[in-house]
Amino acid sequence: MKIKAFFYITSAAIIMLTACKKDNYAPPSSLLTGKVVYQGQPVGVRSNGVQLELWQRGYQLFTKIPVYIDQDGSFSASLFDGKYKLVRLKGNGPWADNTDSIDVTVSGNTVIDVPVDPYFIIKNEAFQKNGSNIDATFTVQAVNTSKSLEAVRLYLGLTTITDQSNNAANASKAAAAIDITQPVTLSAAIPAAATTKGYVFVRLGVKTAGVQELYYTAPQKVSLK
Repeated sequence: MKIKAFFYITSAAIIMLTACKKDNYAPPSSLLTGKVVYQGQPVGVRSNGVQLELWQRGYQLFTKIPVYIDQDGSFSASLFDGKYKLVRLKGNGPWADNTDSIDVTVSGNTVIDVPVDPYFIIKNEAFQKNGSNIDATFTVQAVNTSKSLEAVRLYLGLTTITDQSNNAANASKAAAAIDITQPVTLSAAIPAAATTKGYVFVRLGVKTAGVQELYYTAPQKVSLK
């Protein structure tokens, strides 16, 4: 019986030492950062709504590394040094599909821009308080004309995280009522909670027909006082 007990204790010690050895791998120390851009300018998206993928061959576990894009178009990932394939997921952003992967060599802190081809962008946006409403004026520009415009939307929020999933009020105008050769106007009622705070965050989005995600402008803070 004593011999059996000794065997169990020895086996447990070996297992614990093996586990400790596996857990002693150093975590990744390099940082890959960058932005999704169009003509060198960041592309605004929904917070945590759009992602890229990184793949690295040569290892037993060949699985994707998801990389979520922040609403200002930036992203970051902690990685081991090495060579990766960066993939723009099909149908995952407000831009045309591009199945070409991007070769990325991570060596220490590494920065890379990821170019995309949006269907529509918004330019020259301006906001102002008008009584109990926020008025927005802007222009819509078609970039990739393979899909049609569906609508433009104005979002009002209580924080900088303002988009179709996070807003306190919104307004929309359908494509049939929009002439993209002319400035577009939208107006949304200021929510009571924003009136109490004395400010509201505003953001515009443009929706392409058949594409889930919108292209967004940068959020702006508008004083209500």
